[in-house]
Amino acid sequence: MDILKRTAAVIVILSWSGLALAQDFDKQYKAFEKSYQLETSGDYATAIKELQAVYHAEDYETNLRLGWLMYASGRFTEALPYYQKCIEIRPLSIEARFGFVNPAAALGNWSQVEARYDEILKADPMNTLANYRMGMILYGREDYSGALKYFTRVLNLYPFDYDTTIIAAWTQFKLGKLREAKIMFQKTLLIKPNDSSALQGLALIK
Repeated sequence: MDILKRTAAVIVILSWSGLALAQDFDKQYKAFEKSYQLETSGDYATAIKELQAVYHAEDYETNLRLGWLMYASGRFTEALPYYQKCIEIRPLSIEARFGFVNPAAALGNWSQVEARYDEILKADPMNTLANYRMGMILYGREDYSGALKYFTRVLNLYPFDYDTTIIAAWTQFKLGKLREAKIMFQKTLLIKPNDSSALQGLALIK
């Protein structure tokens, strides 16, 4: 008899738990739906409040969404902890790291930006976006040899990509590799005829 009572009690508890979970999801769903509507209308502040009303610290999706809304509304410093929380919840998440770099870059925290890109490339060495952006960071520092390594990875996967082809051409030009630079400027013109940057580069080589 005791076993029957305990079993019945467990069933009741599970039923209440299931109901609570359903109610929690319903609230979360409505908050997300409302936040998208408010974002579309440009009301970021209210969109954020909608999600904060259903916020749970260990909920990846809400943290990610709040990180984006904070960033999109220009609240860069406030966006970072939400993305950091996402990384703690889902340590392998690449999307959370890409999210993190946006406000970090806006704040000029380049060491944090590079750290996140390094983490992404450890998990996904051929990630084209991370490779391209790391190349651009090094190009800006005039570390052309380092930059070219990242651009080459992207070109191996996307040989006909305009952005990477033109920056690789200029990188080779900066390194004094004029023959290679000329070829890349010419390839750029096949992708984008009459491209002013490619024509400028070819004129300098002549």
